[in-house]
Amino acid sequence: MAIEIRPFHHNDAPQLAEIVQRCLREVNSRDYPAYIIDKMCAHYTAERFIELSASRLIYVAENDTVVGTVSRDGNKVYTMFVNPDLAGRGIGRQLMRHIETLAARDGFDHMEAGASITAHRFYLKLGYTDVRESQTEFGLNYILRKPLPPAEAPRDQ
Repeated sequence: MAIEIRPFHHNDAPQLAEIVQRCLREVNSRDYPAYIIDKMCAHYTAERFIELSASRLIYVAENDTVVGTVSRDGNKVYTMFVNPDLAGRGIGRQLMRHIETLAARDGFDHMEAGASITAHRFYLKLGYTDVRESQTEFGLNYILRKPLPPAEAPRDQ
């Protein structure tokens, strides 16, 4: 699937909130009780995405419409979600590759992600390894790391 990855714009916030809430209710609900899902859905609102955009770099994947998102702060990954109707088509991998490349260009030698029970296997498939587990207000969270190759130097034209 051909997608474009671009920086977040405030008018993306309602679509991102809808994607995240659908993922939580349709996918993550297999691994978490309803009260945790409700709490997470209440947290990921359009207003919250706008608020987060002041402290994180948020990226949006789109083809004709917004289909996914990922955020980063330095070498830390946050809020990686893809429209559940399009899961398994490589959109998440493309989003992750995008922010890993940017982090390497910024001089980071590894990425770190906090993964839900639901997303844990996704990160392992991308080469992340477990560092530790933690408990958050949203339940069990895996902390994972992945080494980054050095960024390629820009070529002279």
